[in-house]
Amino acid sequence: MKTKAVRLYGEMDLRLEEFDLPEMKDDEILARVMSDSLCTSTYKAVKQGSAHKRVHEDVADHPAIVGHEFCGEIVKVGAKWANEFKTGDRFIIQPALNYKGSLDAPGYSYETIGGDATYVVIPNEVMEMKCLIPFEGSGFFEGSMTEPYSCVIGTFHAMYHTEYGSYVHQMGIRKGGNMLMLAGNGPMGQAAIDYILHCDRRPGLLVVTGRRQEQLDRLAQLLTTEDAAANGVSLHYFNTATCEDAKAELLALSGGKGYDDVLVFTPVASMVELGDDLLGKDGCLNFFSGPSDKDFKAQLNFYNVHYAFTHIVGTSGGNTDDMKEAAAMMKEGKINPALLVTHVGGLNDVADATKHLPEIRGGKKLIYPWVDMPLTAIADFEKLGKEDPFYAELDVICKKHNGLWSVEAERYLLKTKAGL
Repeated sequence: MKTKAVRLYGEMDLRLEEFDLPEMKDDEILARVMSDSLCTSTYKAVKQGSAHKRVHEDVADHPAIVGHEFCGEIVKVGAKWANEFKTGDRFIIQPALNYKGSLDAPGYSYETIGGDATYVVIPNEVMEMKCLIPFEGSGFFEGSMTEPYSCVIGTFHAMYHTEYGSYVHQMGIRKGGNMLMLAGNGPMGQAAIDYILHCDRRPGLLVVTGRRQEQLDRLAQLLTTEDAAANGVSLHYFNTATCEDAKAELLALSGGKGYDDVLVFTPVASMVELGDDLLGKDGCLNFFSGPSDKDFKAQLNFYNVHYAFTHIVGTSGGNTDDMKEAAAMMKEGKINPALLVTHVGGLNDVADATKHLPEIRGGKKLIYPWVDMPLTAIADFEKLGKEDPFYAELDVICKKHNGLWSVEAERYLLKTKAGL
């Protein structure tokens, strides 16, 4: 079986190639990838090459297919798994397999599986670890968004609190408490807002900060204060670039008590320290953003650690249960994965887009491996549509859905560009 895929050979060395997959074994599954989403974690792996913890030292000789936020369809099932999976099933994959303690993961470590490919062979360990998850959503792109959502879901599950005199950790955010998301105006912050407003354990106050007013305004259109209020949450969007004393104003918004749960979405020491300063008693600080700098440090107030029982946690990705929760909430219409997608493109542009990912503003960059299309912002469809009827139709469809990507847009794209 021939496949076309983007493979990593070393630092900043990505190549789009066509090659033969090995014959599928009885304990493996052959699948067709239908969508993938570019992730900053992939950019970090590409930037670091074999120095990355999930990339093999011999990646130059055994190149790894990149992409780990993917959704697809099963083509053929090996005998070992014939009772659990069948041809035509849609699936998503939890990339953090943790198989026998290994850090190997699809999208980082394997020659035969990754999201930026047309066909892949799914190895036995993915099924052994229950990381091949059935997906029943309406669109493939929704499946690609389950992994980003699982990361924020895992973050909220990792938060914890205590009661004075007790050593029992009460897992999860403080229900009805004060929550602060610093630099929460990016795509992962957006997913976090969407989830926490619509899950079963919500804060009473949610403050989201950013430094670009246009981003905050767009967030306010998509995730409204009215919807938040209907779910029992007082939601505030706050621009830290336009105030003289952000710390004082954010503290005032909390009623002077500080925040029970603070999430920091950027690896900037001053933001970590601001979050620490704004913790209330028994407050939990979650450092969400993974830094590239292995020596990244920030100061913490250990007086408050001792006397106010403040604490810090960090999460890196979600687990299988988190992905299942994301998929279930999408199926029930509780969260809207289209909120995250700002760009759409084909396999032909993955290598270049991945290497320049930090420079491309916006949310998630959605890739369709069977499509030949430059990575394009949804916001640019109208302008491009003046010259190209394909983009003109995409623009009409997206505007029907509040300027967002949709199942309708996906079906039009796959039919027009790939005949699928």
